[in-house]
Amino acid sequence: MAYDLIIKNGTVVDGTGAARVRADVAIANGKIEAIESVSEPAKRTIDASDLIVAPGFIDPHTHYDAQICWDPLVTCTSWHGVTSVVMGNCGVGIAPCKPEVHDVAACDLVNVEAIPYDALNRGITWDWTTFPQFMDAAQKRGSGINLGFMAPLTPFRHFVMGAESMEREASRDETAKIAALIKEAVAAGAFGWSTTTLPQHIGFHGRPLACRLASRDEIKAYAGTLRELGKGVIEVALTRRAGRVSEEEEDLLGFLLNESTRPVTWLGMSSQPKHPEVSEDTMRRLEPLIRRGGMPQVLPKPFVVQMDLRNPFSFADTESWNPIFNQPPEKQKEIYRDKGWRNRWREEMKKPRLFAGKWHRVEVLEVTNPAMKPLERKTVGEIAEERGADPLDTFIDLALEDDLNIQYTMAQFHEEGIERLIKDDRTLVGLSDGGAHVNMLCDAGYCTYLLGHWVREKQALTLERGVQRLTAEPADFFGIKDRGRLKKGLAADVAIFDPNTVGSDRRAQMRNDLPGGGRRLVMPSQGIEYTIVNGQLLYDHGKHSGAMPGTVLRSTKN
Repeated sequence: MAYDLIIKNGTVVDGTGAARVRADVAIANGKIEAIESVSEPAKRTIDASDLIVAPGFIDPHTHYDAQICWDPLVTCTSWHGVTSVVMGNCGVGIAPCKPEVHDVAACDLVNVEAIPYDALNRGITWDWTTFPQFMDAAQKRGSGINLGFMAPLTPFRHFVMGAESMEREASRDETAKIAALIKEAVAAGAFGWSTTTLPQHIGFHGRPLACRLASRDEIKAYAGTLRELGKGVIEVALTRRAGRVSEEEEDLLGFLLNESTRPVTWLGMSSQPKHPEVSEDTMRRLEPLIRRGGMPQVLPKPFVVQMDLRNPFSFADTESWNPIFNQPPEKQKEIYRDKGWRNRWREEMKKPRLFAGKWHRVEVLEVTNPAMKPLERKTVGEIAEERGADPLDTFIDLALEDDLNIQYTMAQFHEEGIERLIKDDRTLVGLSDGGAHVNMLCDAGYCTYLLGHWVREKQALTLERGVQRLTAEPADFFGIKDRGRLKKGLAADVAIFDPNTVGSDRRAQMRNDLPGGGRRLVMPSQGIEYTIVNGQLLYDHGKHSGAMPGTVLRSTKN
C-alpha cells in the first residue's frame, strides 16, 4: 500500500520499555501501519538515520486552559517533542463560566497560576459557557498538539454558588448540582477532576480559591461521580511542605481513593538537601495508598523560580500578602512601604511557609533602573550585608527602588534525591506547570532535560526507561488508550530526536509574546529533529510545518 509518511532507518524505542530496534515506521490516515523494514512508496519520507524514533511525549500537568485560545501550537511545550498535554489541574480553570463572571475566573488564574491579567483579558475567547462547550470550542479552534482536559473544581463551585463559593461549604442541593456538572464533564471526555488544598492557592481579590472550601461531603459526592462512570482520575495539589505528606493530607488521599475507586495523583514529591530521608520515609509510609492507585508526581529538573512583587505568588500562603493581590501598582507600593506590614510579614515568616526566607538563595536577576545594574547576580543576603540592612527590608526596598520591575530568581534542587524519585516506579514524572507562572518559571522542557541529563549524562535511566516514563506511563495513568506507544493501529504521535544532543537550555529566555506584549519565560529545546502529531509533520528541525493536526482527547471507560 502507499503510505502517507515513512520514517526510515531510525532506532525505534516504542515506549513500552522494550529494547530498541532498528526499523522503519510507516504511517497512513493518522495511524501507525507498520514497524518493520518498509519498501512501499510514501508521499513523504523522513530519513531518521542516527536518530531515535519514540512515541510523542505526554505532559500530564499543565495549565494551558487559557493559552490554547491564542497559541494553537501550545508553546513552548510542543518544542520539546510533547504531542499531548493534560490541563485543568490544581482545581483552577475557566470553564464552566457564566459571561457575567469572566473577570472572577481570570483573576483566579492570575493569582494561582501567575498569568498576567492583561494577557487573559485580551486572549481568552470565551466562546463557551459549560465545560463540554469548552472542550468543543478547543476542537473547533484547532491546535498543533493533542489537548486533554481535567475538570477543575473551582469554576464548577462558582458556577453553582456564585461569590459564596469563596466563602462557605456547598449545601446538599448545591453539592448535587456541582456533582452533576462534573459528571457531565467527565462523561463528555474530561479525564477526571482536580482540586487543591494549598494555602498559597488564593482566588479573586485574595480570597480562598473556591475548591479549598469544599467539605468532605462535597468531595465524597464529586469522587462518587467517577465511581459511577467507571472512568477518570483525581488530581490534587496537596503537600504544603516539599517531600512531606502530613497525616491530614494522607487521610484525604485515602478518602479520595476510597470514594472514587479511581487513581489519584498528587503534587508533589521532591527532595530536600538537608533532609533527603524525608521523601524516602514519605514514600515508604504511603506505600499502601500507592498500591491502591495513588501516584505522586515529581519534576525531574531543577526548580528555578523567577519572581517579582507585582504578582507575588511565592507569598500567597502568607496572610499579610493577600491584600496585595489584584491591586494597582501604586496601592501595592503603599503597602510595601508600611513598616507595620513588614513587621507582620516578619512574624509570619517564623512559621513554615512556601518561601522560607533564605535570602542567600534569592538572586537579583534583572533590573530596569540603570543605577541598580551593579546589583544583578548578587543575592539579597549579600546586598543586605553591603548596606548593613535587614534582608527582608532590603528585599522590599530593592523592589521599590526599581518601581516593582525587579526580577528575582531562586533555585532549589537536590540531585541525589531527585534521582531516587525518578528511578522509583511509584512516581509519575511530570509537573511541568506548562502555561502557568509564565514570568516566574518554565519547566516545559522537563522531557528533553530528562533525556539529556538523566539518560545521557548521568545514565541514571536507560533510554528505553526514560522514554517509557515520558510516554506509556502518563498515557496509562490517565487512560489515554491510543497513545504513548509505537504500535500498529495506534495514533501516529512521534518524537524523533538525536540522543547525542537532546536536552533543554539551562536558562529560560524572557520574551514579550503574550497578548498585549506581556512577558513570559520560554525554554528552547535541543535535539528534537521532527515532531509528528496524528500522522502529520508538525515540526521539522524546529520549524513549524504550518499544519495543525492536534485533536481534543476524550476519556473512555477502562
